[in-house]
Amino acid sequence: HFRINGQPVKRKKGPAPKMLGNEVCSVCGDKASGFHYNVLSCEGCKGFFRRSVIKSAQYSCKNNGRCEMDMYMRRKCQQCRLRKCREAGMLEQCVLSEEQIRRKKMKKQQEEETARTSTVVTPSPPQEAATLDPQQQEMIEKLVAMQKQCNKRSFLDRPKVTPWPQSQDPQNRDVRQQRFAHFTELAIMSVQEIVDFAKQLPGFLELTREDQIALLKTSTIEIMLLETSRRYNPAIESITFLKDFSYNKEDFAKAGLQFEFINPIFEFSKGMNDLHLDEAEYALLIAINIFSADRPNVQDHDLVERLQQPYVDALRSYIMIKRQNDHLMFPRMLMKLVSLRTLSSVHSEQVFALRLQDKKLPPLLSEIWDVNE
Repeated sequence: HFRINGQPVKRKKGPAPKMLGNEVCSVCGDKASGFHYNVLSCEGCKGFFRRSVIKSAQYSCKNNGRCEMDMYMRRKCQQCRLRKCREAGMLEQCVLSEEQIRRKKMKKQQEEETARTSTVVTPSPPQEAATLDPQQQEMIEKLVAMQKQCNKRSFLDRPKVTPWPQSQDPQNRDVRQQRFAHFTELAIMSVQEIVDFAKQLPGFLELTREDQIALLKTSTIEIMLLETSRRYNPAIESITFLKDFSYNKEDFAKAGLQFEFINPIFEFSKGMNDLHLDEAEYALLIAINIFSADRPNVQDHDLVERLQQPYVDALRSYIMIKRQNDHLMFPRMLMKLVSLRTLSSVHSEQVFALRLQDKKLPPLLSEIWDVNE
């Protein structure tokens, strides 16, 4: 419903009425982008109302709730902005139903991925008594050493990262840009780490350059999320990069990411943390993830599957030896690779949202995440 001359008018389902292009936001007077949560409003007020409702935010006003709302004051007083949103007719149930639709969509994607899980890896027939042969033992040790070497290089590059700003001013554009730069630089280091690790994996360089690129383009974000979960500290609900950069959900939001992307990352990280994986299990999972034959644009599926198989076999044997009483651990780990696919699609939406905010990604990230400017 929305109102004309004070009378509620039921709008038919389907696209919103055509905009003339000169409509203004009913909350702050900025240029309106459409009907959001029942009211003609701008993108800024739409996002503000949505975040306020989802977080059940409580604001306070220095002027006893009497601020006149306009494009300037909307940044100064959140309480009056939220009051004006409600007075203009924005409905909380619209936000909540949108949030339910998003959750349903994620759940459906996860169910679809679960159904397709057999394509992520091809399990071999179960072995009777698990043993690691000397080659498997050597391969696992090499993988762990390679990972440590790649991490060490990033650690040495740590001083080059744009520092996280000390200023807490949420309105300062330079501060926001600095936070965004800090995160994107950490992301670049992570991408470089993953590419270095992949190139050292036995068999990876046997693939054509096209197949190497196809595998890396889709696996990179998933491995970054795996690495993020590995750095999750449940005691402080934060993620620690390069030993001493710790960030909670609010920090991610301050850098320009949206809670629709941040919350699933933290949920996934918490779930991974509960599995208590060691370095060898993480390294094997990452190798399995890289050699996923069903990625888009992969040409030589058979070769990719053949290259993946030794890592799958080694992980199964390793788990059966290390966790003899937990027979579900192996399928549980493979299911985490399925969850990563769902998270990856949420990440694509986040990248699109960053472009809408006019946040430019550095060339390496644009290329690997297929952002066409």
